[in-house]
Amino acid sequence: MTSRTIQKIYTDGACSGNPGAGGWGTVIYFNDGTVQELGGYAPDTTNNRMEMQAAIAALDYYRSSGQSHVVALYTDSEYVKNGITKWLPGWKKKGWKTSTGKPVLNQDLWEQLDKLDSPKVEWRYVRGHSGDPGNERCDVIARSFSLGKQPNLKSPDSDLPQRSPAPVSEIPMSEPLQPPDLSENLPREVRVEQLRNLVDTLHMADEIASKGYLISSSELADLMDINANAVTSRGDHWVWRNWVVSRVRREGNQILWQLERVD
Repeated sequence: MTSRTIQKIYTDGACSGNPGAGGWGTVIYFNDGTVQELGGYAPDTTNNRMEMQAAIAALDYYRSSGQSHVVALYTDSEYVKNGITKWLPGWKKKGWKTSTGKPVLNQDLWEQLDKLDSPKVEWRYVRGHSGDPGNERCDVIARSFSLGKQPNLKSPDSDLPQRSPAPVSEIPMSEPLQPPDLSENLPREVRVEQLRNLVDTLHMADEIASKGYLISSSELADLMDINANAVTSRGDHWVWRNWVVSRVRREGNQILWQLERVD
């Protein structure tokens, strides 16, 4: 019997095309400095499904370990973190339907996550591509698999002890944009017109999501009424109001994004 215990877990997913060939990576750090790495490939999938698959592998490993103390699980997917910690109870209550009555996407994987999740797992968000060693290593594994390559995966029994990454400060999740407080001082007619414009914007976002349209960073910034730099600085996957916003690919000098309704 070993005294080795899990210290923290990182997960990540990647997809070439979204949908397209995908890969996922999971890195498990132990208290003795050793590391267990897991990963896999799917020929036709999406980035969100790969993010979920990585989390499923992490939870399954944690359950199989028989460990009873709390462990932190870091993901750079707001879709996964919000889904498991906020949205899941509502989806189940509505019979796996969103607030608009549409079927919840990726229900099969959400059900697996729901079965494997534990009160002993603390879900934490880490910003992708921010230099965090655990997240960066997961990204390398996931991207390698998505490109059809077989990365060298470490395990406690085959590798020398690896240095555990420095503690990560949890980053607040993206909050929905709120109307400025100054609007309360505006005439009612103006505030109603602003609300009407907001509803038109939300309808537009819904259509973009339902039709699967890809939009550029500047177009997304116009939709959200923010600076274009604020779009790209948020990472590859984040939440805006009722949608998960995912970076799909680069075309020329433009980055294309996809919206997915999740509530």
